[in-house]
Amino acid sequence: MAVKLRMTRMGRRHRPFFRINAVESRTPRDGRVLEKLGHYDPIEKDKSKQVVLNVERIKYWLDKGAIPSDTVSQILLQQGIKNKYAEVKSARRARARATARAKGRPFTKAERIAAEKKAEAAEEKAKAEVEIKAKVETEAAEEKAKPETKPAEEKAEAEVEIKAKVETEAAEEKPKPETKPAEEKAEAEVEIKAKVETEAAEQKPKPETKPAEKKAEAEVEIKAKVETEAAEEKPKPETKPAEEKAKVEAEAAEEKVEAEVEIKAKVEAKAAEEKPKAKIAKKAKAKAEPKAKEEVAEEAKAKTEAKAEAQKKPPSPKLKKKKKKPIRVKKTDKSDEN
Repeated sequence: MAVKLRMTRMGRRHRPFFRINAVESRTPRDGRVLEKLGHYDPIEKDKSKQVVLNVERIKYWLDKGAIPSDTVSQILLQQGIKNKYAEVKSARRARARATARAKGRPFTKAERIAAEKKAEAAEEKAKAEVEIKAKVETEAAEEKAKPETKPAEEKAEAEVEIKAKVETEAAEEKPKPETKPAEEKAEAEVEIKAKVETEAAEQKPKPETKPAEKKAEAEVEIKAKVETEAAEEKPKPETKPAEEKAKVEAEAAEEKVEAEVEIKAKVEAKAAEEKPKAKIAKKAKAKAEPKAKEEVAEEAKAKTEAKAEAQKKPPSPKLKKKKKKPIRVKKTDKSDEN
């Protein structure tokens, strides 16, 4: 029969007291004791009095092959008593720790908790990166899919206004007597054309954010600038011949035609880009409508089937009324009545 060195609990509730005994391995915790070897009092404040051992008898039982429990072996090591069981266990634990570290697995509970925290942090980082990428992609897609802030009608009106400005400026320049020398006049015309083109280029790509009143004020300012420049040109003597005048007019007409062709091409290109988007939206609507109808029909079928099943079910036995038993009248003999 193997002998073990283990503790038995004694004392009252909330005041434990343990006795270290030599006990047979099959006996229960509070069973028959072979020999009392000391005691352990965890509530004692003086550490020197917490553990009291009979060292000679403990060594005797260890030499005979007694096996101490884990807690008893720790107490013995604290008191300077070595045993084979503790050495074997420590060597086995060190070997297991080495194999776990070699395989990259956690050995203790603290290591396992630390590994779980690292894994959770890595997952959170990955999720955050995925969410950021998704947000960036959705924002880019929304910006691409946004309709132009300027509708087609407003674009057409802006184009008509620009054409009208160019025509009015050309008409105002034609009847005026030319009093400027050829070189100066050519330079002035080039500057005016450049201003008009820059204003038209600025107005085309930008969405209209000005109200009607601000727009009208801008047009009035542009007209005033052109009129002042024309008024400054009037008093100068005319030194340009008729041939040069005709050339300038022909160049102005060609530039007008080119500007109109470019405007028309841009309008047609934008209309062509908007057409496939409208077709895609119609197709999506057409696909969504039959699906919605099918879902409504399925819900209606499910409701009707549920009603039919509820009607088929027999009434619960609790609701059945108890039938009253008929009262039986005992028949009496006529002889008894007499």
